[in-house]
Amino acid sequence: MTEPFRPLDRRSVSLGLAASLMAPGLARAQQPWPQGRQIRLVVPFTPAGATDVLGRIMADKLGSLWGASFVVENKPGAGGNIGTDIVAKAAPDGTTMLIVSVGMATNPYLYASLSYDPVKDFEPATLVAMVPNILVMGKGSKFTSVKEIIDYAKANPGKLTCANSGVGTSIHLCGELFAQMTGTKIVQVPYKGSGPALVDLMSGQVDIMFDNITSALPKVRGGQLKALAITTAKPSQYAPELQPVAATVPGFDVSSWFSLFLPARTPKEIVARVAADTRTALADPVVKEKLAALAAEPVGSSPEELARFLASESQKFGKLIKEVGIKAE
Repeated sequence: MTEPFRPLDRRSVSLGLAASLMAPGLARAQQPWPQGRQIRLVVPFTPAGATDVLGRIMADKLGSLWGASFVVENKPGAGGNIGTDIVAKAAPDGTTMLIVSVGMATNPYLYASLSYDPVKDFEPATLVAMVPNILVMGKGSKFTSVKEIIDYAKANPGKLTCANSGVGTSIHLCGELFAQMTGTKIVQVPYKGSGPALVDLMSGQVDIMFDNITSALPKVRGGQLKALAITTAKPSQYAPELQPVAATVPGFDVSSWFSLFLPARTPKEIVARVAADTRTALADPVVKEKLAALAAEPVGSSPEELARFLASESQKFGKLIKEVGIKAE
């Protein structure tokens, strides 16, 4: 059985950060990159999305910590596969990094073939942040609890509609997992992104949606949507009033997550440095404020923890994708 991901305890993080802050000169002396080298961070999606925004936040802070020049390159296409493949084939010298999301775990199951292997072709560095989804519906919806939604879906198989941002996205898989775990038949309605899905949700064209908290919460706060629950196992500091879906559906735990990977065979000291300095970056007040604006929960895992987490996510969603028969277009 795959060992579940366990976030770093506060004491370990505090000790690590203290060591970094107490010895800045030593950190510079141990810089594993040749001086003057430019570092590129590949974002396998279009600009302005969550992955891009988080990537630029981290590139800015890590570049400052390392005294290095960072270039963020957007390489969108094929559900993130184009940009991911570029990094898989890059020189393993620490000058090319990838920030990627759930597709690293799900794409091997969604696509008939890939030009890279998420495990063999990459060195996991660190899980940067997690962004939960929230269960939302139009403000005029009759549903007032997760249980009511489940009861309705069971009594009316195939009548409840669930919007999503596209086939194979974390939002889509969240809805499919909910249906599977509750033993209900829910009709998934795919859209080209959260924006158009939310428009139809607010107008009552579709019943429910498990949308990213970053885009949905402002509309909940503004009275345009009603939210009933959050998809993480524990409540979020950004929406503490929302109880987890897991309170009604034990074991339900889904988030969008964002991680840094490097090409396979990148020296271990470089990978470890990326992980350690990411934790330092995530502790910075300015970075914390920027992440809070996205409702992103900072993590800062070790490479080993990210490897276990990726295996766990791959197992969970790979099983779901196979059983439901989901295929990316």
